[in-house]
Amino acid sequence: MVSGKNSKAGRNARTPVVTRRSTPWGLIAAVLVLVIFAGSVFGYAFFRNKENTDRANALAPFTPTAQNQDPSRQIQGVDVINYQGGQHVLPTDRVAYTHSPPFGGAHDGYWAACNGVVYPNPVRQENLVHSLEHGAVWIAYNPDQVTGAALTTLKAKVDGQPYTVISPYPGLDQPISLQSWGHQLKLSDANDIRIDQFITALRRNQYTYPEVGASCQALGPGQFDQDNPPPFVPTPPVSDIGRTVNGSPVVAENGGTSGVTPDSMGGGTGGTGSGG
Repeated sequence: MVSGKNSKAGRNARTPVVTRRSTPWGLIAAVLVLVIFAGSVFGYAFFRNKENTDRANALAPFTPTAQNQDPSRQIQGVDVINYQGGQHVLPTDRVAYTHSPPFGGAHDGYWAACNGVVYPNPVRQENLVHSLEHGAVWIAYNPDQVTGAALTTLKAKVDGQPYTVISPYPGLDQPISLQSWGHQLKLSDANDIRIDQFITALRRNQYTYPEVGASCQALGPGQFDQDNPPPFVPTPPVSDIGRTVNGSPVVAENGGTSGVTPDSMGGGTGGTGSGG
């Protein structure tokens, strides 16, 4: 028989309760996400920095120096011609250039705006050649062959960059053509490293263009209107030199037949005046 004392003790005994801590999976997941994100950011920054460093090292040999005045001669495929500067023609003249696109020779007395300008439509080449005389690099592309990502890549090399300009060029015999004064390089791939090499070697290279210090700023209406530039007109054949075609006198690439003497439109060296 169970005594009353034992029964009371039994009633007073408590079953111990074991309390377990729950695992903070939400916090752990948040920390893991933060660690992965931070790793991604630092990894991206590291590889971008390495990529930029590698690119700078790759382009270093194409930076002009007193000892290496024209590094573009190291670039495979570059054509080089020695052109005389300061040969201006009238806005009504057309020049019978011997290269397409042209990259030197007689040109309009007013330059095309060339400080990182992306022209959506073809522009009169006589004005663009004057931009080259001021130290600009002009990227021309065949609008039938360069579209989409390739065109975006080319525009990114120009947009907002000083002394750089891009425009479509109808009938271009290669997808892409780069011009600086007296230099030309034709390519088929917008990702070709030679594009960056060309720009590094020749944009504002004081040893390769006639009018060092000349401006690339936009001119106003009546001179060269960046927002309404004179349209592209195909190059007339050399056989038309000295003739008037569709109301426009045709001038030789080396100037001479329009009656406009060099610098008569305010040109010469330097960046002031209506020409240059």
